[in-house]
Amino acid sequence: MDGFTLNALGLAEAPRDHPLRYPGAWPADSALLDGDRLVPLAGSLPLDRWRHEDRAPVLAVGSNASPGQLRHKMAEFAITSPIPMVRARVTGVDVGVSAHVSRMGYVSASPFEAPYTARELFVIWLDAEQLAVIDASEGVPLPHGNYRRAWLPAPEVRIELPGGVTLPGVHSYVNRHGVLHDGTGAPRTHPGQRELLTELLVGSARLRELFGVTPEEFVARARSDRHLCEAGTRLFADEKRVTESGLERYVTVQQTGSPGTASSLFPPLM
Repeated sequence: MDGFTLNALGLAEAPRDHPLRYPGAWPADSALLDGDRLVPLAGSLPLDRWRHEDRAPVLAVGSNASPGQLRHKMAEFAITSPIPMVRARVTGVDVGVSAHVSRMGYVSASPFEAPYTARELFVIWLDAEQLAVIDASEGVPLPHGNYRRAWLPAPEVRIELPGGVTLPGVHSYVNRHGVLHDGTGAPRTHPGQRELLTELLVGSARLRELFGVTPEEFVARARSDRHLCEAGTRLFADEKRVTESGLERYVTVQQTGSPGTASSLFPPLM
C-alpha cells in the first residue's frame, strides 16, 4: 500500500464536504501535492529549492492548506500539475474570521495584520493555471466576490522558509467584508469551525433565527443557500461585529485569467 496517498495520511477529506471540520487537516510538514499523493519534501533540500522562481507564493491561512480541499479545487478544472506546499514561519499576520458566511456552510478564515505575531503556516507555490483556479474559488474575478488577492511585502510580513530562506513577499486573500472582532474592536482569531459557530450563535439571537441553535443546524441551513448566506453576512455588519483586517492597503486592482486558460497576471518573480 502506498503510504503517501491522502487517504493513507488522513488528509483526503475536503472541508467543503465536511464543513464543521474546516479548515481541514493540514500536512505535518512541507510536501508536494501530486494528485492523490502527498510526498514529503526532504529537509536536506538545497536552500534555493525551497523557492520556485516560476510560481507564485500564496499564503494559506484556511482550507487552502488542506490537501483534500486543494485536490478538489484543481480537479474541478482537470488541472493535475503538482503543488509544492512549504511550511513557513510567518511574522506579521494572524488567522482571523472572515466577516461573511460561505455557501460551503462555514465561516472561513481570513488573514489580519498582527505585527508582533509569529506562527507556522503554509506557503503553496502555484503556476499560472493553478493561481487562476484559486483566485476563482475565492471570488477574486467577481466584482462582489468575497476575497481580493493582495501582495504582502517584506519586511511588513516576514516569510521564513526552511533553512532560513526569506521571501520578498507573498500573495494572500484579503476578505472584502473585513473580519470579525473580539468585542474590543481587535480582530479575533479563528478557533476552528465548531467552536466558532457555537460562540457566534450563543452571542446573537438574530443569527439563531436565521441559522438555528447548533453548529449542525447552521451548516445545514447555510449550505448552497446564497440568500441566507448573504443575510448572515449583512447581519455581521448590522450587529457591528466587523472590523478591518489592516491588510486592505495592500490590495491592488488585478486582472485574473479563467481557470484552465492561465492567469493574465503573473505575480512578481522571486
